[in-house]
Amino acid sequence: MAVSEIIGAAVGVILLIIVAYVIVSGTLIAGETMANSQKDLTILQETRLRTSLELSSIEQNKSIIYANITNTGSEIIGDFKHMDVLVYDNDLTDHYQIFPYAPGGVPETPLAWGIDNRYGEFIHPYELDPGEVYRIRINSAGDNPGWFQITTANGVSASAFT
Repeated sequence: MAVSEIIGAAVGVILLIIVAYVIVSGTLIAGETMANSQKDLTILQETRLRTSLELSSIEQNKSIIYANITNTGSEIIGDFKHMDVLVYDNDLTDHYQIFPYAPGGVPETPLAWGIDNRYGEFIHPYELDPGEVYRIRINSAGDNPGWFQITTANGVSASAFT
């Protein structure tokens, strides 16, 4: 009988060690996950603070809007497919419409925007470096767009009246 009590106690101690290991490792993994997500969020916020846009030379030809977009921040802007343009147009029933980026260059169909002129860039092609200017073209569905806003992938935006 004494042997069975010793074996039972040993099994109980082993089970306690296993449970403690599972709890401690789970706590450590949760803590590491929280620390990594906080670090990633801080990096995203720092990137957002270094991003800035400016719109200039705005021209409107019925449903087409042309504008120069200047990177006035210190962060490179290159994720155009995740950038959107929001246009307010009095002729449309919904008034506000979101236009996605047309990756093939200047859009020929309505409800899209694209880069019309890159002004001969040669450093980091297809990325808007700090201080660089791109000319964009926005094709609205209506003939009376009065305001538009361009928003980067990290949430920084610039807006202007046409």
